[in-house]
Amino acid sequence: MSVPEGLLYTKEHEWIRQEGDVVVVGITHHAQDQLGDVVYVELPEVGASIEEGDTFGTVESVKAVSDLYAPVTGEVVAINEVLEDAPESVNTDAYGDGWMIKVKVSGETEGLMSPADYQALLG
Repeated sequence: MSVPEGLLYTKEHEWIRQEGDVVVVGITHHAQDQLGDVVYVELPEVGASIEEGDTFGTVESVKAVSDLYAPVTGEVVAINEVLEDAPESVNTDAYGDGWMIKVKVSGETEGLMSPADYQALLG
């Protein structure tokens, strides 16, 4: 299973990619695989504050609705508007076009897992 280097991961199967003081957030290939075909993604408004560990949105698939958990604390500075019309991007490119939000981080990014640690979690 694909666990790209250069990203950090959460136990809830989100990933982040650092871009200066902003991080890009999405769900992992494993998460989208478990969900099945994604049909809807609910994301916060630009400007919203999110707290690490709190829910910031949901992903709806043909199987279930799952909460999205914030891997960092900060302010949402962008959302992936492509997901409104093409939520299946989460399935086809979880680490690229399927990104969800960009967050200007206001806290530490401690407690996140390296690719090796995340791979170990998956077994």
